Amino acid sequence: MLITTNFASAPFPHPQRANGHTYRGEVFPASLHYSDNRVALIVPGGFRPGKQVDFVVHIHGWRAALDELLEKFKLVDQFRASGRNAVLVVPQGPLRAPDSFGGKLEDPDGLRNLLAEALAVLRARGVSGPADIGRVILSGHSGGYHAIAAMLDRGGTPDSIREVYLFDGLYGETDKYLAWLKGGRGKLINIYTDDGGTKTESERMIDALRQAGLPYRSCFEKDLSPMDLQNQRVLFVHSDLSHDGVLFERRQFCTFLGASALEPLTGAKTSSAGR
Repeated sequence: MLITTNFASAPFPHPQRANGHTYRGEVFPASLHYSDNRVALIVPGGFRPGKQVDFVVHIHGWRAALDELLEKFKLVDQFRASGRNAVLVVPQGPLRAPDSFGGKLEDPDGLRNLLAEALAVLRARGVSGPADIGRVILSGHSGGYHAIAAMLDRGGTPDSIREVYLFDGLYGETDKYLAWLKGGRGKLINIYTDDGGTKTESERMIDALRQAGLPYRSCFEKDLSPMDLQNQRVLFVHSDLSHDGVLFERRQFCTFLGASALEPLTGAKTSSAGR
């Protein structure tokens, strides 16, 4: 089931983009790029609601449009194939704009507000009864790193966020990711490329982890194993793919979710890593 509807808690509109955004001399008006408050909810067949609902929240990168990115990156197909008993939430961020700002998701309690509204929509559509926010996985491609860092820092659900996936997106805010890891709250997978602009920052974070004495594994994507995904708490995966390809060409989103701590759907098989 795919539900696309308007959310009051969606990233935009937001006061910080009331006058739009300018990037390298090009103006992106608020009316065209910062007024779309749609959020997509993907509920897999066989979903079992309970007293808590688990969520996967995916934040897109620059110049994206909601309907197109779901198809381009095969997010719906990959999520369903992962066989997880959870709901995928994909909010529209800056519409076709070169901007990493996450709008209301960067405000205090922004993530909690988004998921509380998602629960209300699911209940209104008859998908679930009264429920609380369960386990949460945050996933971000490219510029999505900025909103995820804010949600880790002040999103209002610190005990719910169990895993974070960055798909060629570690451009900065590394201190917030390190603080989250040092808190011992969850698992991080950072997959990065040579040409996506994230390699240097990824290597800096590896050095910071080493200096802090925090265990991690760093490997090339071809050497990534199912055991790594299941047993390693911090993974840095160096990919030979393109900036966009790391999210879907080898079905990485599906593979990471398949090895996650989320409960499987009845009869679902866990996805495995590798090509």
